[in-house]
Amino acid sequence: MILRLLLILNFFPSIQVTENKILVKQSPMLVVCNNEVNLSCKYTYNLFSKEFRASLHKGADSAVEVCVVHGNYSHQLQFQSNTGFNCDGKFDNETVTFYLWNLYVNQTDIYFCKIEVMYPPPYIDNEKSNGTIIHVKENHLCPAHWCPDYLKQCWALVVAIGVSAFYSVVVTVALYTCWMKNRSNRILQSDYMNMTPRRPGLTRKHYQPYAPARDFAAYRS
Repeated sequence: MILRLLLILNFFPSIQVTENKILVKQSPMLVVCNNEVNLSCKYTYNLFSKEFRASLHKGADSAVEVCVVHGNYSHQLQFQSNTGFNCDGKFDNETVTFYLWNLYVNQTDIYFCKIEVMYPPPYIDNEKSNGTIIHVKENHLCPAHWCPDYLKQCWALVVAIGVSAFYSVVVTVALYTCWMKNRSNRILQSDYMNMTPRRPGLTRKHYQPYAPARDFAAYRS
């Protein structure tokens, strides 16, 4: 009985520490090529039936509050910015996602997510995560800036280019094959026309030179 009581006393404090602790995980780096980005922050805490506040901060010291949302699940959540950023997002019981657009190159920095439980007491916030470096590139430096915004359209364009290239290769190979066959036929016909018939067997015969027979009787007379 005493051992069971000790186990219960040891178990409940550990639960209390876990419940009063919020952990946040972020991607280490995001590269922005079209001046917009989605930054997702996964957290470990049950915010259902609680009033909470989620915010995104810029800079190593988190000095600039980029975007914020606060409320609870009984009301529609509204994302807003008081520092001139264009932001929106979505929230569920595992992840808060901040959507930023019209970003500039000079806004390349490290960004931190912050989750706070405002009510009921006690007040709880997350331990500071490693943050996410958002690298905003200029459009002319992006390798795929010509690609449409929607991935399906981009894939359709790639497939169309691939089919055209394959068709061109097939036609080229077919024409080359026909040209080689015609060339071979012309060579064979030319060789046949230039051939002269030859007799079988010996090609050279040794002929004795013709000399008229002498009439020795004429010399005797």
